[in-house]
Amino acid sequence: MERCRDRGLARCRGEAVSIDAVDRVFLRRTYELAERGRGNTVPNPCVGAVVARADFTLGEGFHHARGSPHAEVEALEATRNAGRDAHGATLYVSLEPCSHDGLTPACTRAIRDAGIARVVIGARDRNPVAAGGAERLRDGGVTVEVADDPAAEAIVEDFASAFASPRPYLTLKMAVSLDGFVAAQPSSTWLSGERARDFVRDLRIAHDAVLVGARTVRIDNPQLTVRPPRARRRPYRRIVACASKPVPAEARVFEPVEGYARTLVLAPQLYRERFAPLESVADVIYVGDIEATRLDIEAALEALKAREIFSVLCEGGPILAGALLERRLVDRLHWIVAPQLLANKDAVPALARASVAGALPEFRFDRVERLGDDLLLSAPFARE
Repeated sequence: MERCRDRGLARCRGEAVSIDAVDRVFLRRTYELAERGRGNTVPNPCVGAVVARADFTLGEGFHHARGSPHAEVEALEATRNAGRDAHGATLYVSLEPCSHDGLTPACTRAIRDAGIARVVIGARDRNPVAAGGAERLRDGGVTVEVADDPAAEAIVEDFASAFASPRPYLTLKMAVSLDGFVAAQPSSTWLSGERARDFVRDLRIAHDAVLVGARTVRIDNPQLTVRPPRARRRPYRRIVACASKPVPAEARVFEPVEGYARTLVLAPQLYRERFAPLESVADVIYVGDIEATRLDIEAALEALKAREIFSVLCEGGPILAGALLERRLVDRLHWIVAPQLLANKDAVPALARASVAGALPEFRFDRVERLGDDLLLSAPFARE
């Protein structure tokens, strides 16, 4: 046995781990499989699994959607369908197998019944209802290795955050110039390049909903769709946050699009009469104190979580982005820097009226990447 030899993969918990190069290859494969369920598994996490003997794959699987077989069960079934025997084999899984009966039976039981001798887990489950699978398997005589791999934890970052909070996991994406502006003037011109725009489309696919502020709708009139369309079991959601005034009912964001649910509008309770005309083209959610004259964005996010929207991508604009940062409601920041200088008297700053000095030190950049001519800086933001 070796004790946390590879600290890039196995972070020491005071327990011995024995994970070799072959194990790492199979674990990475489970991560690739897990991502295939992205956007469809809510409220469950994305999970991938591989059954292997030595360096030979016997079966693979991933969790497709809520209520469908879990990744471990699908991988075991694929093994049986291929005429192979999983008895004495190793099961690799990106997330700790569940140990409780929910919409589907406990995965730990299926693993033991299949005769699996060893299980290698990428990350532990943060859900206390489902957690404990590693211990349950060990009690049943199965050898269990837990890698505590940051790559595995990143796959369920949104799930873990949303599960522990009354609001959804929120990603903030901003595209800015080198001098901190989003546009040379209030207009809808592109700032970032095609590679960065492709990245943002992928972000939309990975989240339950995309959110913008009312000013963005009034100025840019975006449709907020994924191009080209992608197959998805759960309809996409588009959301507009309105501080106190409605947006035009003719805005493109309200146009019916196949694969998209009806657009949501977040509005203060005080202005029900003012926002009533939008109810014919959108689902208007009234939130906050009845006397509040501005949108309570935190209450609005909690209302989204109540509608089973567990992850939200905010694409601005500057006023909404600043409000989210001020109130520490951002879980991950994607800051795309374009190689341009835009400063002039009409330039639009990236963060309007935001007091973020106290929040910024809590960002820990964990990803820096070129997207064509642009630069991506990404960081998680610690919840309180």
